[in-house]
Amino acid sequence: MQKPTIYITRKIPEHLLDPYRERFHFRMYHEERKPIPKDMLYEEVLEADGLLCLLTEQIDEPFLRHAKHLKIIANMAVGYDNIDVAAAEKYGIVVTNTPDVLTETTADLTFALLMATARRLVQSSNLIYQNGWKEWSPFDMVGTDVYGKTIGIVGMGRIGTAVARRAKGFDMDILYHNRSRNQEVEEVLGAEYCSFEELLERADFVVSLLPLTEKTAKKFNKEAFERMKETAIFINVSRGGVVDEDALYEALKEGKIKAAGLDVFAKEPIDSSHPFTKLDNVLLTPHIGSSTKETREKMLTLCLDNLDNYFYGDGALTPVTKNKK
Repeated sequence: MQKPTIYITRKIPEHLLDPYRERFHFRMYHEERKPIPKDMLYEEVLEADGLLCLLTEQIDEPFLRHAKHLKIIANMAVGYDNIDVAAAEKYGIVVTNTPDVLTETTADLTFALLMATARRLVQSSNLIYQNGWKEWSPFDMVGTDVYGKTIGIVGMGRIGTAVARRAKGFDMDILYHNRSRNQEVEEVLGAEYCSFEELLERADFVVSLLPLTEKTAKKFNKEAFERMKETAIFINVSRGGVVDEDALYEALKEGKIKAAGLDVFAKEPIDSSHPFTKLDNVLLTPHIGSSTKETREKMLTLCLDNLDNYFYGDGALTPVTKNKK
């Protein structure tokens, strides 16, 4: 068969492509940091059999209708809210994601963000760089204990389970809310299933690991933050769209909750003009949940394996669409 053409929407390391070059013709956008312009992607996809894309690409129905030659989209992420999956199924286009390979890395970042927010690590470090540490005082830069506290995990999937394992090591009481009960975390880790409202009221740390859907959009709203303890800390490493950011800003500014650690935002990227940057009880990171060299390479390799198995094997390895080939 003629080599399928794969278009890659961001510059990636060439050595990752080398094992697949005999079976595919690759075309790739030349920028590593900047997203591909929409008009260029529309032009390039016309000749593509497969597309390897990032969350920065909005793959909607007009695009899918336009991409008449396209058979498969390999999305470099666990979430796929950037793709109209129903439209992809309508046009017979397979969509895949990258589950499992980023679970532990994202759980590491989640717990790191939780601890750094609780102990005010960044603010404390900045104090030195800004020449603000003049003497030692017993209540300067005081934070919040993590050990022995109660964590509430909203979204107990693979990453939620990995975060719960870490919390167990800190002797934390684990609450969780999910669409369905997770018997493994209950039996192995002693996690307690409860309603969303009860979790908000009881948890010292509320961690969002929800996918973004119509049902979860702005789930963390004004009412949710008002239910939380004034001493509670909110952590979001899922999608920015699950949070009403105006409501979170007001809750933080007015002291309705103690602090927040955020890795994701409703509209990305953000810069120093964002309202959250004006608050001293927020820790912000630029969507780095899976950002280790090892994990990012594993994600890209899984995307390429999905493409390879679709065209030369029994079908995509991790499809999210009903049509698998």
